[in-house]
Amino acid sequence: MRAIGTAAAVTPRITDEFFYMAHDDQTGQPRLFDRALASGLAAGLLIELYYERRITFEHGKIDVLQPLPPRDWLQHLVLDRLIAQPQHTDTRTWLAFLATTAYEQVATRMWQVGLLQQQQVSRLWRQRTVYVPTDINTAAWSWARLSQQVRNYRQLDHFDIALAGLTLHTQLDTALLDGAPNSAQMHLRHLVDQSWLPLRDLLADLSSVIGAGVLSHRTS
Repeated sequence: MRAIGTAAAVTPRITDEFFYMAHDDQTGQPRLFDRALASGLAAGLLIELYYERRITFEHGKIDVLQPLPPRDWLQHLVLDRLIAQPQHTDTRTWLAFLATTAYEQVATRMWQVGLLQQQQVSRLWRQRTVYVPTDINTAAWSWARLSQQVRNYRQLDHFDIALAGLTLHTQLDTALLDGAPNSAQMHLRHLVDQSWLPLRDLLADLSSVIGAGVLSHRTS
């Protein structure tokens, strides 16, 4: 299967931008530990379906509003899984499940439209695939835009509030606001805390899933 399309022609998706932010824009190396990265990507996919008005979140549960499949193949896949398992509505369960495949699926989707390129990296006699941005400026834009807006205490649109929420609840904000005064961190948290209720519900569950993973790792 070949990558198709060009990066310039692609409409940004929340998960794609989070993927960019969670990786070095030149080397493709992750800025987050595996659990936080995978869970953040899983939450991003659910936010995409929320934006498509297919699902919503309330009190730790996912509610399917519209079964009509989205045009995007990955959104379609996630929605089909939600519909096929109506007995499972717990948001944390779905975040944990989707996190097991989110990285490769999101990376593949971005590669297919030309946002990422694959590189083979050898380490300890093993080879692994690293996804590197095809355009450094495109990859760095999400990070630069969000950092500048928060450091200048600006309001954010719905897209960037969701991106800020993923950044905050995966603890990527520490790097994003490195060197900024504490008031910038407080501004970011205030923006996310004042966001729409379904997003706050999802982000609370995201924090719980990541926290449970860290605790499990420390006690194993």
